[in-house]
Amino acid sequence: MPGVIAVGSDHAGPELKDEIIFYLSARGLEAADFGVPVGTKASNYPDVAKKVVQAVLAGDAERGILVCGTGAGMCMVANKFEGIRAANCVNEFTAKMSRAHNNINVLTLGARVLGRGLALEIVEAFLVTPFEGGRHQDRLDMFN
Repeated sequence: MPGVIAVGSDHAGPELKDEIIFYLSARGLEAADFGVPVGTKASNYPDVAKKVVQAVLAGDAERGILVCGTGAGMCMVANKFEGIRAANCVNEFTAKMSRAHNNINVLTLGARVLGRGLALEIVEAFLVTPFEGGRHQDRLDMFN
């Protein structure tokens, strides 16, 4: 089970972000909140993504979870940083395979496209699925 999880959202997802933080806490995990509060009218998702990514890269968080409207924007920003492997997951299978084969360290979710229950199932898969290594590590090594 991972250590600290950095969690952030823009104005489209503070409710889901708060649900995720509550879920992590209930599982005995520590969450660092980098998101905007409920009721925020507008925010810039790149600013939030950068804060979460920087926490992961600095070692202040083992993994990150980012929430925006679709998850796509957060994913694009996160993947701009060397050392970050982010995936926008819309189901549990994608989250499992992204961890097992791609060793993602940042999960992105779309608050406007996922229900709470499915989102938490995706988070659980992200938390518990180990990286398989081996040939998958060989492929990740090809990134650089």
